[in-house]
Amino acid sequence: MKQIDVCLTPDLLHQYELKNKIVVVVDILRATSCMVSGMANGVKEIVPVATLEECKDLQDLGYLAAAERNGSKADGFDMGNSPFEYMEEKVKGKKVAVTTTNGTLAIHKSLAAKEILIGAFLNLKAVSEYLKNKEEDVIVLCAGWKGKFNLEDTLFAGALCHHLRGVFEFACDAPLAAEAMYLIAKNDMMKYMQDSSHAKRLAKLNVVKDIEFCIQESIYDIIPYLSGKSLLGKK
Repeated sequence: MKQIDVCLTPDLLHQYELKNKIVVVVDILRATSCMVSGMANGVKEIVPVATLEECKDLQDLGYLAAAERNGSKADGFDMGNSPFEYMEEKVKGKKVAVTTTNGTLAIHKSLAAKEILIGAFLNLKAVSEYLKNKEEDVIVLCAGWKGKFNLEDTLFAGALCHHLRGVFEFACDAPLAAEAMYLIAKNDMMKYMQDSSHAKRLAKLNVVKDIEFCIQESIYDIIPYLSGKSLLGKK
C-alpha cells in the first residue's frame, strides 16, 4: 500500500527521501492559505522565492510583490501575508512574487520531489481527493516556525492523514500523532489553537480574522502546484 508521512519541520526534511514522492507543503498561518486563496480568486501564477531581494527583483519586473517577515508585511512591497489581500480585485490575472518567513523556504527545500502541492485547510478536500488517485507516496511538510514545530501545520497534516486513512498506510508515528491531535481539535479548532505560539503572535498584530479564515475547511477546490519556478492552479 502507498504510504503517507509527516515531516514536522523543514529542519528534519533531510531524513526523508523525496525522489518519486509527492510533497504537500503546508503553512496554515499564513503562506499556503494565501496561495490557495489567491489562486481561487484569479491570481494567474505565484512565484515563491526565498529572499526579500529576489522578491524585489521580480517586483521591479512588474510582478505584484508579497513579502512577510516575522508575521508583518516587509517594507516596500505591495502586499503582506493576509489571505484577504489575495481576494482584492488588483490580484486578478496577475503574477505575484511571494517570500515569507517559513512557507516559501519549505517549498524550496522540497524541490527534489516528483510533485509539490500546496495544502491548506481551505482546500483540504480537493488535496485529499487528488491524492487518492495518485500512486506515489506522500510527505506532508509542515513549514513550522523558523525550523521549529508548530501546532497549526501539524493539525492540517493530521486532517489530511485522517482523510486518507485506509487509502494510504501511515509510514511512522508522526502521521498517527498528527491525526490524533486533529481529532481532538477539529470540533473547536480556534479554541484549540488559541494558545499556540503563532496564533498569539498574530493576535498581537491584530489579525485574528486571518486565523479564523485560515482554519475553515474545504471552501476552495483549487490546488496550487509547482511548475518550474511558478505555482499554478488545478482543480
